[in-house]
Amino acid sequence: MDRLAIVVVTYKRQHLLEGLLRSLLLLDEAPWRVFVVDNEDASETRELIEIYARIVDEGLTAAPWTSGKDTLVYVPMETNTGGAGGFSEGVRRAYQAGAQWFWLMDDDVAVMPDAIAKLGRWAADFDIVQGARLDWDGGRFFWQHHFIESMGMYDPLSASKPTKAGYRPMNAVCFEGGLFNRAIAEQIGPPDARFFIYWDDCVYGYCASKHGRAAVVDDVVLQRTREVPNWEVTGVRQLNASSDMTRYHVMRNRGHMAHYLKEYGDYNPVLFGAGTLACLAKELIRLVVVERQGVTAGVRTLVRGWRDARAIMADETWRPMGPADLTDDVAVDASRA
Repeated sequence: MDRLAIVVVTYKRQHLLEGLLRSLLLLDEAPWRVFVVDNEDASETRELIEIYARIVDEGLTAAPWTSGKDTLVYVPMETNTGGAGGFSEGVRRAYQAGAQWFWLMDDDVAVMPDAIAKLGRWAADFDIVQGARLDWDGGRFFWQHHFIESMGMYDPLSASKPTKAGYRPMNAVCFEGGLFNRAIAEQIGPPDARFFIYWDDCVYGYCASKHGRAAVVDDVVLQRTREVPNWEVTGVRQLNASSDMTRYHVMRNRGHMAHYLKEYGDYNPVLFGAGTLACLAKELIRLVVVERQGVTAGVRTLVRGWRDARAIMADETWRPMGPADLTDDVAVDASRA
């Protein structure tokens, strides 16, 4: 993969970011650039990047890198734009720098040494690739790779076992390890910062799948390094603990999702409404079974997000992200509802 840019978004988790940076140094193949988008704009994060740039310059990497100053790019944000805003800005910066491939990830993962080689084997056949990931305890993590377009929700019955071919077609992506090429970015623009958190990667993968070949592959390329409380549903499937902020955006961002579905002619008001009810039910189960606290406040948050989603859906000025957003001097305002 020529000019592979790794885009990392971090926020107040320097200890996790350092673990990721350490794993990057052990890659068998060096990336072209690493863009670290800091939603905190913290001096501690800036200093951490400088330390690892010096380590690169000293040649303490498994594969030869270019200079640390050129390869490790620190991108401070004036305000916290969430994962969506961070990845939007990171992709925009990487695109303007000349990246041909974009590999996105949060700060709470570590990369496998042979990850780039594994992904590269699929890059000739697919425009969007989702590698497999291990959970923090070493178990296999299930990727939600199938998006039911008419309902605007993940398929709860999508297959999870490895395949003989080594991959499955997908129409969604996860920004914890999602990879796509420049041609995709040039057709749909960067990720939409307005999502702030949640559904942003799913919708981006949905849009990307309309313009290129997308696959989730069996090759393990990442491992999560942060323990998250969860309820194991069946086998590798699990329901993780959440927060009121996430719950709000789960519901609110369905307003943005509906607009994207309309753009591609996949919006069905009845089925989308059923999908909204299914998502609400899932969040209620998460509240009662996994978290077991703050149920009343959680329900109020879900209702507020649902109400705000309807306002977004009624916004006649709404527009999708597009190629022009890759080159604009000012990134999309993540606070726009």
